[in-house]
Amino acid sequence: MNSIIEQLNNRFGEALIAAFGKEFAKIDSLLFPASNPKFGDYQSNIALSLAKQLGQQPRAIAQQLIENLNVADLCEKPEIAGAGFINLTLKPSYLETQIGKIQKDPRLGIEKAKYPQKELVDFSSPNIAKEMHVGHLRSTIIGDCIARILEFRGHDVLRLNHIGDWGTQFGMLIAYLKEVCPEALITADALDLGDLVTFYKQAKIRFDEDEAFQEIARKEVVKLQAGAEDSLRAWQLLCEQSRREFQVIYDLLDIQITERGESFYNPLLPGIVEDLDKQGLLVEDAGAKCVFLEGFTNKEGQPLPLIVQKSDGGYNYATTDLAALKYRVRQDNVQRIIYVTDVGQSNHFAQVFQVAKRAGFLPDNVKVVHVPFGLVLGEGGKKLKTRSGDTIKLKDLLDEAIAGARKELAQRLADENRQETEEFINNVSRVIGISAVKYADLSQNRNSNYIFSYAKMLDRKGNTAPYLLYAYARVQSISRKDNINFEQLAGDAKIILEHETELALAKYLLQSTEIISNVERDLLPNRLCEYLYELSQKFNKFYEFCPVLQSDEPARTSRLILCDLTARTLKLGLSLLGIPVLERM
Repeated sequence: MNSIIEQLNNRFGEALIAAFGKEFAKIDSLLFPASNPKFGDYQSNIALSLAKQLGQQPRAIAQQLIENLNVADLCEKPEIAGAGFINLTLKPSYLETQIGKIQKDPRLGIEKAKYPQKELVDFSSPNIAKEMHVGHLRSTIIGDCIARILEFRGHDVLRLNHIGDWGTQFGMLIAYLKEVCPEALITADALDLGDLVTFYKQAKIRFDEDEAFQEIARKEVVKLQAGAEDSLRAWQLLCEQSRREFQVIYDLLDIQITERGESFYNPLLPGIVEDLDKQGLLVEDAGAKCVFLEGFTNKEGQPLPLIVQKSDGGYNYATTDLAALKYRVRQDNVQRIIYVTDVGQSNHFAQVFQVAKRAGFLPDNVKVVHVPFGLVLGEGGKKLKTRSGDTIKLKDLLDEAIAGARKELAQRLADENRQETEEFINNVSRVIGISAVKYADLSQNRNSNYIFSYAKMLDRKGNTAPYLLYAYARVQSISRKDNINFEQLAGDAKIILEHETELALAKYLLQSTEIISNVERDLLPNRLCEYLYELSQKFNKFYEFCPVLQSDEPARTSRLILCDLTARTLKLGLSLLGIPVLERM
């Protein structure tokens, strides 16, 4: 079902042609939801934008437009306001018909994309031999949400985890473990991941301070790259141990992702340097092979180089990202690649995309998008860290959220004198705790930093996951209270929208297709969060002013349908955020 705004835009397009000619066919109608109900439901200021071009007063242009605007089946008679704004108010009869249609549709009237394509989302990307920390939270959650929305819209989505599983750090770690814990290189799980992380930090300190150790580490890298059996065995053991620990986090967050790390592209790196050379882009500078960038300069104003092969013959992140991009275009055959990383990598990706374009790796029919995000901050507005100054482990952060949800639930059960099973308590605590963390992140504009607060994210009031989960559970309680099976509500039941809160709720339910389409385009999950929060508020207002079970027919069934559609919309929207619902809380 086309969104309301899409239908109105089509009618405006026809009116523009009828009033002013075919050359106006593709002009934007500048239609948007009205900011105040007194201006109707939608408002267009197109007449003001056309005044100079047509040499007429805006109100005169608006009058010509509404004389040719065929919206009698959707709206009351259009009105001209102020300097020339066109105000549109939807008819209750139109809303009633549309609500009846989406009630019968499992997708709630939300269409699939007209032109589905293969899309790739690159997200999460932790490093082997390191524990996932709070810095991985945003990439993992935002990337998963974007993938879910694209999948729902009908795109073929490849979810990739570009883990850091190759490079100098492995030579460094293997060299150090040979000295302090050689059994870890030949025996699975000889160390806990926490111990491995500690050894990694010690190895890094040693590498930075000891030139002799640096040389030993570099030789280990050469052995690894050459495929030495013992080196590969050690590397595989370290990777496998980290993978299992990562999977614990992904299972907790309900994340589905396919690993394809840096090592996957390692055999392709010499070919990338060769391709750049053939294209005439490669320049040797101080022994390093690089591509000088257009539009990027250093402090002295000189062109900035993107190094693709270091003076010692090694490669770096840029080389790997170029190889990955080329492979994704030519072997994976994707039409759009979405990179979900922190805002600090914006320049890096802009540079890689430029070189890929100039080298012919990135054709015009493939889009690349960097989806940047800000930092997760502590209460004082500084980076979120433990009291000792270490970065917070992601598993610890999630466990604490679950513990906080459990504590709140226990208090509520005591206050209500309710007895629940341990299974119920464990499930509700886990769902609320994890959902609170996810929603707190996704509800922020991803471009901004945000302050992490357990108290705020677990609050049952305000724009939080618990608030939305309660709105859903409230509808289910209506079902239990009167033994109502929402799935058996009459499909041909008459929808009656008379009270202002009924009308407001119905109008908002019909905006879901437009919202999800916008998130698909702009990759801003917070817009979906805002919609679900506003929907919950409108439902609570409707529930306050419109008796449901106590109403006489046909109003009773009509209002039950509104309740059911609200719950179904919340359930769908939350699932796209990666949040499951609870039938009881």
